[in-house]
Amino acid sequence: MSMQDPVSDMLTRIRNAHHRSKPDVGMPSSKLKVSLAQVLQSEGYIDGYSVSDEVKPSLTLALKYFEGKPVIAEIDRISKPSLRRYSGSGDLPKVRSGLGVAIISTSQGVMTDRAARAAGIGGEVLCTVF
Repeated sequence: MSMQDPVSDMLTRIRNAHHRSKPDVGMPSSKLKVSLAQVLQSEGYIDGYSVSDEVKPSLTLALKYFEGKPVIAEIDRISKPSLRRYSGSGDLPKVRSGLGVAIISTSQGVMTDRAARAAGIGGEVLCTVF
């Protein structure tokens, strides 16, 4: 069975692993998922990630907790295959007045809303993290 929305599957796996207080979560790997993991790590939402070198590579995320609670309180998918959400550089969303992060897929790669605003480019709003 083919997966219709791999990014949504990744976010759901992260959410479910946090609910069960798992130290890490595994999933099938792709370039987009690895770039999302890079952004999550650079923003301090996960401890790290690794990609296995197999025939079917898998991505493993090391989840981060603070005082027994998950660092990621909310992670929501914005742009879906059924309804894509694009924003210009001036219309990029601010998550919780700038406390959270919106992850944007741009022509220069996957980056945060702050980095896209500073570069003056827009793109597809993949998800928001708080």
